[in-house]
Amino acid sequence: MELRHLRYFVAVAESGSITKAAQRLGIQQPPLGQQIRALEAELKVQLFERAPKRIVLSNAGREFLNDARQILQSAKEAMEKVRRFDRGEQGLLTVGFTSSASMHPIAPRILGAFNNAYPLAKVEVEERETYELILRLQQRELDAGFMRFAPRDLPGLTRAVLVDEEMVLAIPRDHALAHKPKQPVTLKMLNGEGFVLYRRRDGVGIYDWLIASLAKGGFMPRVTHEVHRMMASINLVAAGAGLSFVPASMQTLHQEAVVYRPLAANMLPRLPLYLVHRTDQDLMLVKNFIRVAMTVPPKVAKKNVTAR
Repeated sequence: MELRHLRYFVAVAESGSITKAAQRLGIQQPPLGQQIRALEAELKVQLFERAPKRIVLSNAGREFLNDARQILQSAKEAMEKVRRFDRGEQGLLTVGFTSSASMHPIAPRILGAFNNAYPLAKVEVEERETYELILRLQQRELDAGFMRFAPRDLPGLTRAVLVDEEMVLAIPRDHALAHKPKQPVTLKMLNGEGFVLYRRRDGVGIYDWLIASLAKGGFMPRVTHEVHRMMASINLVAAGAGLSFVPASMQTLHQEAVVYRPLAANMLPRLPLYLVHRTDQDLMLVKNFIRVAMTVPPKVAKKNVTAR
């Protein structure tokens, strides 16, 4: 039995006539009659009671009609579903973020834009350290990753800059620097201060980038605390443990206990936010996500960060 046999049967049942069913299906009447008889022979059941000018369902035929319609509908839905998968409109997408990347306002806008464009796709989000995201991408356990640092030569991976932003200084609210005139912080003002920095072993790239950038100005921060995530550094700043350099998009955190001040020009370069994915990516769902992510416009963070 093939799906066409069920389509022929349903057409005849709904038309009440071989002639009308043949016209509806766009086939000749004799072959249609032969197919119906072949179906009855295969089932060993009489599906129709035949009269000189019309054909009606038998009791068995009426019962079979419901099942035939359900099978045809299920087959139609299955074909539509697999075509949506092929077009990248449906399926499971796994996306990873570092903690600071997830704080950037472009992250929810990308996820929202993708959901609006592909509502049948399911997105699973996980938060991990940079090195974990890179490893999971290379092992094909992750489809795309958002991170602050991504080397140019990652084997099998491609990176793209979504947005870059200024770095700011996070200061405990009761610290003297928090009450200075509303002007950019210079390196000279930071002499002798203790700093909370991102732990190097969790993110060699961003740690080295920060230290090297400060060293160009002849400054080496005195590190008093190390954290495994940037968000944790702001928690420690709020507790009065020291100062910290953080991306401008994180300055909404702990405003009751932390003041964010702009840095003097050229003290630190702008920090990029990367989208990383496999170079040989061939799944249309992932390609659609990358396309959406790269077309969402970034909102520029405010440049004038002042004490509150």
